[in-house]
Amino acid sequence: MTSAVTPELASASWGRRILALFVDWVACLAVVEGLVAVDVLGGNPNGLGTLALFVLESALFTTLAGGSFGKLATRLRVVRNDGSGQPVSLLRSLGRSVLVALLVPPLLTFDGRGLHDVAAGTRTIAV
Repeated sequence: MTSAVTPELASASWGRRILALFVDWVACLAVVEGLVAVDVLGGNPNGLGTLALFVLESALFTTLAGGSFGKLATRLRVVRNDGSGQPVSLLRSLGRSVLVALLVPPLLTFDGRGLHDVAAGTRTIAV
């Protein structure tokens, strides 16, 4: 009888993670600027609207597709750290996204993961 062995999931490089964050931020900024330009939103597109959209986009895409828009574009995925391969729940994704928005947790690492990943029980991997 053979058992299926899950290969060790290697953490993604910090360069690709930063690139994914940049892609996410620019995409969210472009959407908010577009909404301000057509008077759907008022105010400064560099304000809290972009940050709020980033948190929502990141949480929803991570839950539904395995990673934010930027992560998917740079071929990264967010997986549960328990090795089960199960999708990340919306609550975990939202908590993780809020922590990323605070900017401190992604800069601090533990076991090749940012503190936002440690707190959410997730890992960012390259595919």
